[in-house]
Amino acid sequence: MAELLAIYNESAGSADEEARTAALETLRGGGADVIEAPAGEKDLDEMLDACPGRDVVVLGGDGTLHVVVATLHRRGELDARTVGLVPLGTGNDFARGLGIPLDPQVAARVVLAGRPRPLDLLVDDEGGVVVNVVHLGIGAEASEGATPLKPVLGRLAYAAGALLAGVRSPGWRLRVTVDGRPVGEGRPVLMLGIGNGVTIGGGTPLAPRARPDDGMADVVLSLTTGPLDRLVYALRLRRGTHPGLRDVTTTRGRKVTVEGAPVPVNADGELTGRITRRSWTVLPAAWRMFT
Repeated sequence: MAELLAIYNESAGSADEEARTAALETLRGGGADVIEAPAGEKDLDEMLDACPGRDVVVLGGDGTLHVVVATLHRRGELDARTVGLVPLGTGNDFARGLGIPLDPQVAARVVLAGRPRPLDLLVDDEGGVVVNVVHLGIGAEASEGATPLKPVLGRLAYAAGALLAGVRSPGWRLRVTVDGRPVGEGRPVLMLGIGNGVTIGGGTPLAPRARPDDGMADVVLSLTTGPLDRLVYALRLRRGTHPGLRDVTTTRGRKVTVEGAPVPVNADGELTGRITRRSWTVLPAAWRMFT
């Protein structure tokens, strides 16, 4: 019998609660011994301490998955507990990239099948982790602009934030190196993406060739352009064909370092403030997920 610790955000809305209940019933109906953990970041350690050795099922989105993986990494337990995912978030980008079903009950059956897949993890020099994608520049600035607009515009807030960022932003003077090699020097940077996974924002393929189990990070660097070229970039980004543009450079590596002007950062869908220097390193096969 599988012994599972099911972690979720207890403050989620009623729609999430209904889907979560259905997923938990599927897990228990499949013979799993499930302990529920309506845990926030503050009491997650307490939940994990109370259930040593149990595999963890995240019932939530990319943000909840990020918090759980970061906590297991900090505790040194990533190699001891396999992680399952029932995607209940807005974007569910990591689930999309791995092919995990978005239907909660079907995703629960994937967990019950118990097939663990080794996955890479990006770790930065400040102790943070990236499960899916970290991006810097105009995309993160768009997220900043969207935050105060969400109560009024809802899902349209990100589009409004992106429009404001696209018009106002002059770009950022950054030095980007991949495994010690400089990339895209000479012009301000519009956007830098470092992908372990493929998509951001609920399906936008920022790093379309990324694989989360190949020991490499996919780096996508877009340099600043005029207004028309920025519009073309935005349209091509949505379709995943932006790597073909002349102002976009793509490469792969195991360590990515950024330094320069203060630039906003978005890691796994969460804004982490502005930085002037940071490095991200790939840890191959650092954790396992049921897929």
